[in-house]
Amino acid sequence: MRTQANRRNWGARLVVLVPYLWLFVFFLVPFVIVLKISLSQTALALPPYMPVFDFAAGWAGLMEFTAQLSADSFRLLSSDAIYLLSYLKSLQIAAISTILLLAIGYPIAYGMARAPRSWQPPLVMAVVLPFWTSFLIRIYAWINILQRDGLLNDVLTRLHAIDAPAAWLSSDTAIYIGILYSYLPFMVLPLYAALEKMDETLLEAAADLGCPRWKTFWLVTLPLSLPGVAAGTLLCFIPIVGEFVIPDLLGGSETMMIGQTLWTEFFSNRDWPVASAIAVSLLGLLLVPILFYERLQQRSLEGSR
Repeated sequence: MRTQANRRNWGARLVVLVPYLWLFVFFLVPFVIVLKISLSQTALALPPYMPVFDFAAGWAGLMEFTAQLSADSFRLLSSDAIYLLSYLKSLQIAAISTILLLAIGYPIAYGMARAPRSWQPPLVMAVVLPFWTSFLIRIYAWINILQRDGLLNDVLTRLHAIDAPAAWLSSDTAIYIGILYSYLPFMVLPLYAALEKMDETLLEAAADLGCPRWKTFWLVTLPLSLPGVAAGTLLCFIPIVGEFVIPDLLGGSETMMIGQTLWTEFFSNRDWPVASAIAVSLLGLLLVPILFYERLQQRSLEGSR
């Protein structure tokens, strides 16, 4: 009996250990490597940075390696305005896009949750359907739609909404359109999951007590859907900050987000330490909303107790 119990305990521990092992191998180890490169110096070598740790050098080599590490790349980020402007532009686009996604996605998710049960699976499928096509192909399709002789200008001209073709492509507007189209499912699905689980008897109770529909929404529906709002906001805001493909293909040269800056430093300038410093700083920046969300979750759990 004890042997079987011990085997079950070891089995349970292994099951718990698997996700931690996954995070260690595919998150912590790569992050440590990137952090080490960010503390290195650019060099005309392969790899294009120094120092490089030599395991055969032993303890003396480790001490020499540690002494050569430097925070010059991080100092460069704080002293050069181009990096600060890239971070601010990324935060601006991510914040505005997330607000627009919430404004568009909430009514869609609310309508899906209030639709008849037989309609909900097809509606969810319609939201997920764009994922069946390559992300890159979908963004390239928007290039054809937004160019001067594209579909959008053609439709607006035929409707007499504009007199001449507008310059949609290579602008902030094109970036927002691409982001809204690409990230809308990430906002709709968490909101739908939260709204679909809501107890409808609460709405009936509010109506029986004479509460109008708009007040029921603000006092009952919206507070109960806040976990979905928070999840959708994080799922959209965090990847949008580091977005590269959409601003690179749809945006102009004046719109330089931090993902494009990182790509330029890594591939064009071959400055791996600065590129790694940008990545580490970006990760630290994105940890702020995650920790804030975790703090709110902890407070809500403590309040429910």
